[in-house]
Amino acid sequence: MARPGLTNDADVRSLASNALLRLFDSLYEGAVVVDRAGRITWINDKYKALIGWNGADPVEGRMVEEVIPNSRLRHVMESGRAELLDVFAIGSRQVVVSRIPLQDESGAVIGGLGVILYDRVQALKPIVSKFQHLQADLASARRELAETRQAKYRFSQMVGLSARLREVKEQARRAAERDATVLLLGETGTGKELMAHAIHGASRRADKPLVGLNAAAIPETLLESELFGVEPGAYTGAGAKPRPGKFQLADGGTLFLDEVGDMPLMLQAKLLRVLQEGEVEPIGSNRLRSIDVRVIAATSRDLKAMVDAGSFRADLYYRLNVLPIRLPPLRERLVDLPVLCEALLEQITEKAGEPVKSVSAAGLARLATYHWPGNVRELGNILQLAAARHDVRVLGPEHFDDLPVTAPVAASAVATNGEVRALRDVVAAAEKAEIVKALAAAHGVKLNAAKLLNISRAQLYEKLATHGLLSETPDRKEAV
Repeated sequence: MARPGLTNDADVRSLASNALLRLFDSLYEGAVVVDRAGRITWINDKYKALIGWNGADPVEGRMVEEVIPNSRLRHVMESGRAELLDVFAIGSRQVVVSRIPLQDESGAVIGGLGVILYDRVQALKPIVSKFQHLQADLASARRELAETRQAKYRFSQMVGLSARLREVKEQARRAAERDATVLLLGETGTGKELMAHAIHGASRRADKPLVGLNAAAIPETLLESELFGVEPGAYTGAGAKPRPGKFQLADGGTLFLDEVGDMPLMLQAKLLRVLQEGEVEPIGSNRLRSIDVRVIAATSRDLKAMVDAGSFRADLYYRLNVLPIRLPPLRERLVDLPVLCEALLEQITEKAGEPVKSVSAAGLARLATYHWPGNVRELGNILQLAAARHDVRVLGPEHFDDLPVTAPVAASAVATNGEVRALRDVVAAAEKAEIVKALAAAHGVKLNAAKLLNISRAQLYEKLATHGLLSETPDRKEAV
């Protein structure tokens, strides 16, 4: 029921407005109201005193910027968003203010309210200083985290001179220019992680996160939450805060999904949906969240054979196999042994704080008699062990006695299924393997390799052409 003397709703609203203005006047060090055109409709005496208004001329009806220079009330009205806490300069004085857009019943902005919450900002300096330190610490932590999620390797760090490696690097550079899914295929130790980093670093997403996950290293029960995230209360022990998954962490960037062939079938279906729809659904949530992630998958398994055996989804395989890149095993690029040993020994000795070591020509020939199932990673381990065991500057064949002789000669000369091969094929394979060993021992110098093989340099060039090795052995400066 309306009070006596209030005949209509307009009177009630007017009374309420006046009461509200009196409240603003008592609560705040200063308060001002403007209409939708930016004209002042009301300002309290405290605000007038702060801005030094003489009181003779009326303030109401003037544009707010005329009375309060650099006022942001008009910006707040145009954006429709409040600025609840800001430091504002009135002359030489710093004050803490809030700015709020005023709306009618339909939601349209009809004006703005500005209030001075505190007019002695100097007294707030300890709090502001603490806040600034916290902000600086947070920014530093974010930078450190971002650095750990950047590409660590570039294509230049993929060491080798062989045509096989050059071809693979060219494929990867072309893949980096596109945004499609990449599937890296290759045995363990061939450099799939290094390649993934290089592709991300050369892509348009290079300044965005690179997040990695090894599907074979995480228990099946935890893999789903690691990939897609967990909502609070999703299960016992889930925690009170949402935990983002690797897809959310990689949003805008790249997710390197290593050993994808080890992923359980149930999760393969969920991964397929993410790749198709660009949306993830965290555990315990019924809401899909859009993401923009480029996936680089890698595996040492034969995914096609797994598809045929029913242990890997065919639709996921074709979704991943958009830009396949096969990294060659070390035994298929033994020509790269000299430069690989040089680069790896530099890293090993630098980390150990020791003088740089090298491998002799005979030592390289010994390394070439092994088939390297662990590839470049295994080569690094063998060199590190030899460097630690033997206090010499040059490693020779005697320092690799632990390596069995499983040369490509034996592997190529005898068919793995016991099938008899034509003698000419066996001889050709053995000859090719021996040439590769000689080139490795001679550091790629063809004259020296020819001497090791007891043939002329012209004969060596002829055999290189016959076996398709000529393009894999770029000319090195010949010894004289």
